[in-house]
Amino acid sequence: MDSPFQPPFFLLTGIPRLEAAHIWISIPLCIMYMIALLGNCIILFIIKTTPSLHEPQYIFLSMLAATDVGLSISTLPTVLNIFLLNHREIEFHSCLAQMFFIHTFSSMESAILLAMAFDRFVAIQNPLCYTMILTHPRIIGIGLVAVLRGVALMAPLPILLKRLPFCKNIILSHSYCYHPDIIKLACGPVKVNIIYGLTLVVCSFGVDSVFIVVSYILILKTVVSIASSEGHLKALNTCISHIVTVFIFYVPLIILALIHRFGTFTSPLFHVTMANLFLFLTPVLNPLVYSFKTKQIRFAVHKNTNLLKRK
Repeated sequence: MDSPFQPPFFLLTGIPRLEAAHIWISIPLCIMYMIALLGNCIILFIIKTTPSLHEPQYIFLSMLAATDVGLSISTLPTVLNIFLLNHREIEFHSCLAQMFFIHTFSSMESAILLAMAFDRFVAIQNPLCYTMILTHPRIIGIGLVAVLRGVALMAPLPILLKRLPFCKNIILSHSYCYHPDIIKLACGPVKVNIIYGLTLVVCSFGVDSVFIVVSYILILKTVVSIASSEGHLKALNTCISHIVTVFIFYVPLIILALIHRFGTFTSPLFHVTMANLFLFLTPVLNPLVYSFKTKQIRFAVHKNTNLLKRK
């Protein structure tokens, strides 16, 4: 039986003062979900069915695409419910479950971006031993560590929230359940939740981002040692897609974290905009970045498209 302090549901929020236009806003949102799901599924299909892409770099890319699919599916029901059906309610335990999956997939994505940075470092620093260092069993092991770390770190979040009493205010700031957002509605002592939340940020996103920066410092050091300017450009060119992906993942994440910390200084519209950028930017842009920038992916997509046309 639920605690009397535990609300039966929360109310999610669309875009403040634009409620009348939600049905029209749902059109670009649906398009973005289609791009995210279809684009990442195409990446997964292309890599799986193209033997020449069964290399470490593309296996990590397939992990990233799978994580983006999971992140999109985690938020799709509530976002479309709000903007298409104007249905804002989400049951308490469903909210905690959604929060768990959003944070778990985000942590997994951060770990995979770190693995991809290490992949680029090995490819540039020691290309002759590239496939010997990043063997398939090791890559699978890295993927499993990313999943297990995400699940292990995020599993306590719903447990810690369930023990808290909540006030009458049950209105969340986003169109999905986000841990810092839920904490703000709690009436009881949230010190443990805040400390654990900060620990999560440091142990996952903080550690990953530091090692990504270290990887690129080592990559630049290796690139500088290459004699020809053509070699410099060729080496750096293999990193561009990953660098762009890192920026479109971490920048909205950092800004959203700062908004929750210093939210009184920002407008509700900016708050919602950054929350939606965090939600959509990475899953939507990742397949586009890698499709346009990676010649092997483009060639495989073109080849499969021609085969479908012939059929």
